[in-house]
Amino acid sequence: MIHKLTPKELRRIYDSTGFGCETTADVKPLREIIGQERASRALRFGLEIESVGFNMYVSGPPGIGKMTAVEAFLEDMAKQKDHAEDWCYVHNFDDPYQPTMIRLPAGMGTELQQDMKRLIENIRREVPQAFESEEYNSKREEILKALNQGREGLFEKLQVRATQAGFALQPTPAGVLVVPVKENKPLTDEEFQALPEQERERLKKGRDELQSELNTTLKQLRVIEKSFQQQLKELDQLVALYLVGSSIHELLDKYEKMPEVVAFLQAAQNQILENIDSFRPAQPQQDGQGQPPDQPPWVRELPFRKYHVNLLVDHGELPGAPVVLEHNPTYNNLFGRIEKETQFGTLYTDHTMIRAGSIHRANGGYLVMPILDVLQNLMTWESLKRALKSGEVQIEEISERMGYAATKSLRPEPIPLDVKVVLVGRPDLYYSLHSNDEEFPELFKVKADFDTRMESNQENILKYTSFLCSLCQKERLQHLDSSAIAKTLEYAARLAEDQEKLSTAFGPVADLVREASFWARESKSKYIEASHIGKALGEKVYRANLVEKRIQEMIAEKTLLIDTEGARVGQINGLAVLSLGDYAFGKPSRITVSISPGRDGVLDIEREVQMGGKIHSKGVMILTGYLREKFAQDKPLSLSARLVFEQSYEGVDGDSASSTELYAILSALSGKPIKQSFAVTGSVNQHGEVQAIGGVNHKIEGFFDICKAKGLTGEQGVMIPASNMKSLMLREDVIEAVRKKKFQIWSVSTIDEGIEVLTGVAAGKRGKDGKFPKGSVNGLVNERLLKLNELMQGMNNNKKKTKKKKSK
Repeated sequence: MIHKLTPKELRRIYDSTGFGCETTADVKPLREIIGQERASRALRFGLEIESVGFNMYVSGPPGIGKMTAVEAFLEDMAKQKDHAEDWCYVHNFDDPYQPTMIRLPAGMGTELQQDMKRLIENIRREVPQAFESEEYNSKREEILKALNQGREGLFEKLQVRATQAGFALQPTPAGVLVVPVKENKPLTDEEFQALPEQERERLKKGRDELQSELNTTLKQLRVIEKSFQQQLKELDQLVALYLVGSSIHELLDKYEKMPEVVAFLQAAQNQILENIDSFRPAQPQQDGQGQPPDQPPWVRELPFRKYHVNLLVDHGELPGAPVVLEHNPTYNNLFGRIEKETQFGTLYTDHTMIRAGSIHRANGGYLVMPILDVLQNLMTWESLKRALKSGEVQIEEISERMGYAATKSLRPEPIPLDVKVVLVGRPDLYYSLHSNDEEFPELFKVKADFDTRMESNQENILKYTSFLCSLCQKERLQHLDSSAIAKTLEYAARLAEDQEKLSTAFGPVADLVREASFWARESKSKYIEASHIGKALGEKVYRANLVEKRIQEMIAEKTLLIDTEGARVGQINGLAVLSLGDYAFGKPSRITVSISPGRDGVLDIEREVQMGGKIHSKGVMILTGYLREKFAQDKPLSLSARLVFEQSYEGVDGDSASSTELYAILSALSGKPIKQSFAVTGSVNQHGEVQAIGGVNHKIEGFFDICKAKGLTGEQGVMIPASNMKSLMLREDVIEAVRKKKFQIWSVSTIDEGIEVLTGVAAGKRGKDGKFPKGSVNGLVNERLLKLNELMQGMNNNKKKTKKKKSK
């Protein structure tokens, strides 16, 4: 049916329950995904199930608040979960290159770190005091005195034996030498050589015997010294054990139910006792012994780092499971890194320089990441899959992961992984991964689809209002009154292109409220009113519509030819939408048709010059199917119709102009002019049914602006598919013009309905005799096609006669 829309149908008036933010200031921020029941159910299932591989992919177009909504949803879920554990790395005293991992209940990691810090500080403070005590020095002196007495006793016996044999023991830098003496004086080499040979032999033999005894004595002396050194060490360890043992035992009692901590404390105690000298004050260097007193502080601290606890992840302050959003998932940000520092010109690292990644912080909870950034960062995607499959995460250099040679570094013990990964991204990336990555379906088994719109019912309107109120509270914006909320809901419906739906693109809606709040403050208004929403929308358009205004100027100046009055055969105004990033607008285009005899059917000039897209070309080919089905059942279709978008210098795609092109063809064939005061949009099928298109509001407003610039006559208007009626959410000035009958909007369901509106002539239906009514558009088209067919037959006959003459 032909339907002329009334102003009442052009505007959707929302029942906003009669209140605005000013009466709902106590509304709490929404912690749910508004209007996304399907996504909510999928998320809840994916988060509750404990089986391996049920990670999630949240799918939806950009700008609908997926990340924010998922974060809020997960935070509520996380509060109901058990606390995640703390993770620490400690020194491995058996293999320093493989630090040991320790798992602790939430909050205990900080306690262990502080306990070890206090322990080492106490030992460093008390050990020097204990070694300076009179009791310790007395016992040490006793041991040293006994050592000296034993040493002196051995040398005295050997010295007596040497004197009796005519020799003396002479200390030298190379050791103790046995030299012959005469008259209590050592013989020189000349004096020794001057002795008779028999005397020299006797002295050599005696010296060898004494040298053997000296070696035996030195061995005994080393054994004695080693024994006394052991006694000194045992004394030091006894003193240290007295100091360290009590503190260690307190910690062992505290952490007795944590085997990993107990093992570390016991190993640390043994290491402290073995290296107790490092806790004693540095002594001035003497004969290469001791430590230089002028070492930098960081050098003096190095020996004690091995006792530090590196608290990798601390979950002590979390109310439940962690929720981590990683917006920059580089390999190091996600999987951690091992830092290095320069010491004396070389790189140095230890377990205290291991840093956690976001996957460690999310362990025991949820990790949310944008899939596009995951895929774009080197090694991140493959490493993430490997971690999820193995159930553990390994901190290692990215160069090692890639197989490149690297300097020797740490290889920390892997950490068991228990995390739900939520990837957020576009639907096409999900389909691509599902088709091309065989591991993806095994690891991400739950898909949560975010819709771009939701039902405009009372419940959702109330939730939408609560969202707006929460936004104002959170960002300290002016609150909206009921008229502003209704206006905002109209904008949401316009974004959804449906009077019965609301857009879930909360980003643009929130931006609108923020700008409206600015204008409300500028006007010193307590609340955001409908006028402020309108002001924000107008200013947004003004900032972006420079190209649109230039096109309108060119049309007004007749540089671009668009007629809004009169009637022309084979010429019609089509409508398209131009998108310039964040701004889209309707642009009218003149479409013309030329008809001639031929067998080519409908020719698309845009396609011929490769300026037409595939969908547009398909739409044009459908026109030939329509003409054949309706007019060529009793005769061949002898037609060449050339279609063109006049003054089009960019590509054309989409099928929304296919009905418009068909009207122009019917006009050209029938000879009936089309009213140029109309612009037309809508696709068509082979049976002549007019189908819905997108961007209907932009298209209507685009032609309205041209008509307004040239002067509204009341005859101008736009014809749209009937199925697009519910998509109408037009500007106030368009609605007002329709209300005052200065502009018209028609909706049609078939081509026959449309051609009647455009030409003012009945379309005509085929009668029982198979003929169309005389004088109807379809009847005139059929008559013209018959004439074209006769012309083609005559031309073919003439060609045959010419060929026969040439052959003779």
